[in-house]
Amino acid sequence: MAGHSHWKQIKLQKGSEDKKRSQLFSKLLAAITVAARTEPNPDFNPRLRGAIEKAREYSVPQNNIKKAISNSAKDGALKDLLVEAYGKEGVAILIEAITNNKNRTMQAIRQILEKFDAKVAMPGSAHWAFTKNNDTWSPSFYTNTTTEAKELIESLKDTLLNEEDIQNVITNNTIT
Repeated sequence: MAGHSHWKQIKLQKGSEDKKRSQLFSKLLAAITVAARTEPNPDFNPRLRGAIEKAREYSVPQNNIKKAISNSAKDGALKDLLVEAYGKEGVAILIEAITNNKNRTMQAIRQILEKFDAKVAMPGSAHWAFTKNNDTWSPSFYTNTTTEAKELIESLKDTLLNEEDIQNVITNNTIT
């Protein structure tokens, strides 16, 4: 009865849950570090305040949040990255990332986009299709797409969000 022990099942389940939680914590703490660079006091920095609230929502330990804020002054390597792309049927895509190596992140994004029949666009070419309100992007208008294209774009979003450096993916697609 190899492989049927209760402990092995718990270990496998807990291991995969811990890995997902660790990735989420890394993304949230990177967002805090970058937001704290301009002003480390959340009372005067709404972006930092929002990042801290989101981290608390996902039960990130308080000492990790404090450590991320204190590291913001030391860690100049992390940078915000906004990548614009176009997917199937002309759907505009904005990809927000925080990275310490822009070239590595851009290469990973290009490879993922290529798999899903999408391409990186020039800066400003997809940006116009979105509106920024309180540090969050939302579509200014929607592009009608077929069900097939919508499923492909949703798969693309899921794949991109599984990438370590990518924080958020916003699209402007709807089903026709």
